Amino acid sequence: MDDKKFPTLGRKVKNIVIGEGVNLADRSLFHRLSLIAFFAWVGLGADGLSSSCYGPFEAFAALGDHRALALVVGLMTAATIFVIAASYSQIIELFPDGGGGYFVASRLLSPRLGMFSGCALIIDYVLTITLSIASGADAIFSLLPPDLIVWKVPVAVLGITLLTVMNLRGIKESVQALLPIFLVFVITHAFAIGYALVVHAMDGPAVAARLSADVSSTQAELGTFGLLALLLRAYSMGAGTYTGIEAVSNGLPMLREPKVRTGRRTMLYMAASLAVTVVGLMAAYVLFDVRVEPGKTLNATLFSAMTASWPAPAGHAFILIALASEALLLFVAAQTGFLDGPRVMSNMALDRWLPSRFSMLSDRLVSQNGILCLSIAALILMLASRGNVSHLVVLYSINVFFTFVLSQAGMVRHWWLVRKTDPRWLHGLAVNGVGLVVTASILCSVIVVKFHEGGWITLVVTSLLVALALYIRRHYDAVGGMIRRFAPLVARTEAFGLPVEAQDHVPPPLTRQDRTAVLLVGGYNGLGVHSLRTLLSYHGRTFRRFVFIQVGVVDAGVFRRPEDLEALKTRLETETGKYADLARRQGFAAEALWAVGTDVVEEVMRLAPSLHERYPRSVFFGGQLVFKEDSFFERLLHNYQSFSLQRRLFRLGIPFELIPVRIEEEEEEQETAPA
Repeated sequence: MDDKKFPTLGRKVKNIVIGEGVNLADRSLFHRLSLIAFFAWVGLGADGLSSSCYGPFEAFAALGDHRALALVVGLMTAATIFVIAASYSQIIELFPDGGGGYFVASRLLSPRLGMFSGCALIIDYVLTITLSIASGADAIFSLLPPDLIVWKVPVAVLGITLLTVMNLRGIKESVQALLPIFLVFVITHAFAIGYALVVHAMDGPAVAARLSADVSSTQAELGTFGLLALLLRAYSMGAGTYTGIEAVSNGLPMLREPKVRTGRRTMLYMAASLAVTVVGLMAAYVLFDVRVEPGKTLNATLFSAMTASWPAPAGHAFILIALASEALLLFVAAQTGFLDGPRVMSNMALDRWLPSRFSMLSDRLVSQNGILCLSIAALILMLASRGNVSHLVVLYSINVFFTFVLSQAGMVRHWWLVRKTDPRWLHGLAVNGVGLVVTASILCSVIVVKFHEGGWITLVVTSLLVALALYIRRHYDAVGGMIRRFAPLVARTEAFGLPVEAQDHVPPPLTRQDRTAVLLVGGYNGLGVHSLRTLLSYHGRTFRRFVFIQVGVVDAGVFRRPEDLEALKTRLETETGKYADLARRQGFAAEALWAVGTDVVEEVMRLAPSLHERYPRSVFFGGQLVFKEDSFFERLLHNYQSFSLQRRLFRLGIPFELIPVRIEEEEEEQETAPA
């Protein structure tokens, strides 16, 4: 039974909640799913822009009574934003197919440093989701009666769940749904900053005098070193402001062609909007002389002070709309974690640092396993921290600067290596060199400031993930080495033939009632040839016809450009044809079928009923890796699709036989005797 024609209850629910699968044959697919710069700014820039709800607050609070110094910290922050954005624009140009921190460090430094950068980003994206939604919940409940605060964590959990479902539906759908929230935030906060500057336009000299007095009093109280330490601590506590800037380089594959121009334009939108918002809010805090109030966000205090002289309905309405947009934008900001986190995980899975299942795409062409994994991790962290933003901020922003530093170091190395061939090398070296110095300085200060306050937890968790990635890679390398022992089988089989009794190599006339073997293969390689040889050694010439089926999986490595998808189809046609030719040379009737999809089992189930109807006496065969000890770890790292396929075919009355591949045994025991 075809699940698509006669959907099960589970599939019906899935289609309603997440949506029906995407048609891979649609030639406009890449164009339809890609994002123009504006939508990319909404989806990827919300993280940075929303950090203005808590980054400046943390920096301002760290200054204590020396509030006028917030102007200095704001300018330092804006300068840093533009430095990081300029350096990442060069990364976008060098890696037009996606050059996030993982790729840059892997390609320009070393695979292991790339893995470290990827692990740091994964933890950072979990924290991005958790902190953004926890901050959004804080903003929502600051508008409600205090006795309702007990519902904060359940609301935050609901927020993570809703965003998970939205992202499972697809990238573009989730961004478009959140666009109105983003625009309301931009409009209300641009108005608030503009209003503060216009109302206090004549207060420039007074503000300058306050700043000078604050510098003098702080220097007299703490000394010059103490003044610098205070500024550095405030600057470091607001480091969460910079997270999200790297998101564009990570998310290039989802952008509209030409990707480099779209990416650089998106980066400009992000940097400009974030810098203006941070400096504008810091200036507004000083101009209205706001102070930290327990139970209220600093922006809530600012808006209350700003609208104090307004008519009550207008003031209350503005405060409500502005704070509601903040709260909802913080939920939107978690999008960066859901958009880029699974992409980093899929790239690491393709390089065998994480389980290969993370590179798989759902029929909606999203990294479903990565989204679910990040969602579960964020839910656990939300419950463990009880949604306490102060605790989460301490854990946040450390990891992203590891990635910043490694990315800048990789680019500096790149420019130095091409200094004799690329006339732009000096400019590039200067930009990324400044970026390296700035980000390395921030990283050191963030670690020093946050380590004893709880930042060590982030470092420990990241180290554990790094250790796990090393273990996974070692396992895959060992299995890959064992599988490569089968490689010589291809040449040997083509030279000496398959292990069957002598025949005249001319297939006799066949009917649909003749026994047919349907063999599932995964590329023309030693493993597939081993399965074919094993099948013949078991059954001899019982089967007179062979049908070879290969499914090309559209994973994160394929779904980047239309050319990659076309190359996959060409390769499938060539490889399945080689199997058919090999069987024909041995006197069998043979044909080749191939399909492209996101799930091997689903594609085979689509082909199997009609194939079995055409050849009623057909038997399906599939190889399955067998380990000496079948542990949970092996089941996590390797797909057991053959077992799933066997169960589903049995329900249709179609026989399926597993061909065991015992990869831990010596090669002599694995191979059948050559013909």
